[in-house]
Amino acid sequence: MTLTGKTAIVTGSNSGIGLGVATELARAGAGVVLNSFTDRKEDHGLAEKLAQEYGVPVRYIQADMLKGSECRALIEKAGGCDILVNNAGIQHVAAIEDFPTDKWDAIIAINLSSAFHTTAAALPGMKGKGWGRIVNIASAHGLTASPYKSAYIAAKHGIVGLSKTTALEVAGQGITCNAICPGYVLTPLVEAQIPDQMKAHNMDRATVVREVMLARQPSRQFATVEEIGGTTVFLCSPAANQITGTTISVDGGWTAL
Repeated sequence: MTLTGKTAIVTGSNSGIGLGVATELARAGAGVVLNSFTDRKEDHGLAEKLAQEYGVPVRYIQADMLKGSECRALIEKAGGCDILVNNAGIQHVAAIEDFPTDKWDAIIAINLSSAFHTTAAALPGMKGKGWGRIVNIASAHGLTASPYKSAYIAAKHGIVGLSKTTALEVAGQGITCNAICPGYVLTPLVEAQIPDQMKAHNMDRATVVREVMLARQPSRQFATVEEIGGTTVFLCSPAANQITGTTISVDGGWTAL
């Protein structure tokens, strides 16, 4: 399919899932706005590389998703938003009684509130065009839970609820909103954790991935950033015109258990 002429904004997209999603959108012909809280030469270099590889306009715009005003400014600075992918996120693990208040506040702000702010800023333009796609990157933890991840799980459950509400508010206006719920995805951040897990459990790479890291993922395989990106592109396609207000799990069967 082609998304030529569409502009996609992907938050938290200078690495990992966000960059994978941005790459697949560019491959499909969309112009892309990359984003993160840093403003480095290599961030802008990523945009230049994508633009050269796929022949589409790509820019990098710095905005800190911790701050609602910067979330909204990102949409304004982009000058248009046909496709909004809310991907920015952080994590912290601790028991509830030990969970630092500042970590809770930051996780809720970046993982949940940022999506509210960007969506609120993008919707008027989408309504004016009579077309728009909002894809929120949630998690298997938006549908289930694990101990010691209270803020992350609360935020991801919130993203699922926000997606449903957004879909209902814009139903029949050519705009859809859905949440993708990945299980474990092989990103550079996850890849970097594998050697430590191998040492801690005295296992080889294949065993520690299968038996420790993917213990809750029945396929025993990581999802890839390309798969998350491909699912996003599908949700922007005509085949998904009537898919709205729902979740799509890309979790190797995790939430089927």
